[in-house]
Amino acid sequence: MKTTITGIDMTPYKTFSDIALVAALRQDDKSAFAEIYERYWDKLFSVAAHKLELLEDAEEVVQNIFISLWNRRLSLNITGSLSSYLAVSAKYRVIKMLEKQLNQKKYADSLGKERLLDDSTQEWLEFMELKGQLEQLITGLPEKCQLVYRLSREQGFSQKEIASQLGISEKTVEAHLGKAIKTIRTGLNVFVALLL
Repeated sequence: MKTTITGIDMTPYKTFSDIALVAALRQDDKSAFAEIYERYWDKLFSVAAHKLELLEDAEEVVQNIFISLWNRRLSLNITGSLSSYLAVSAKYRVIKMLEKQLNQKKYADSLGKERLLDDSTQEWLEFMELKGQLEQLITGLPEKCQLVYRLSREQGFSQKEIASQLGISEKTVEAHLGKAIKTIRTGLNVFVALLL
């Protein structure tokens, strides 16, 4: 939002040319600055707002132009017209603002990619750890129980095929599988609880 410079009688300055205003500004004349501000704020804002998405950014650009103008008032050296000087300044600051936004976006994107990479790496490590724990639990099963489990889960044999291959009843195969699954489930529940 445009801020008005109050408490200054602007009447005589409205008739000043830009050259006269700049000359007065170089003499530390606040009224000359206020008149330049009133004369050019809207034009500069329009230029900045046309190029930038957010009106707040356009406002920031224009305010910074005037802050810079005031800070450099005593050493101002404007060779062309004040209008051109301020327009070039606006374009330059808009470019700087766009560069800043682009760099912020690139930085945010790179952080997003790193986070994605970190998450997938972490998930892979947890999966490998879980896989290792599963193997450990299977290896800890009694020999026959372990064999039944591996034939069923790793090689895809049916209970009938396992019974036939090992020369035991299907009921025994079922009992071994039940015991293996219960032991593994309990072991993995404890492990997963430790991970969380």
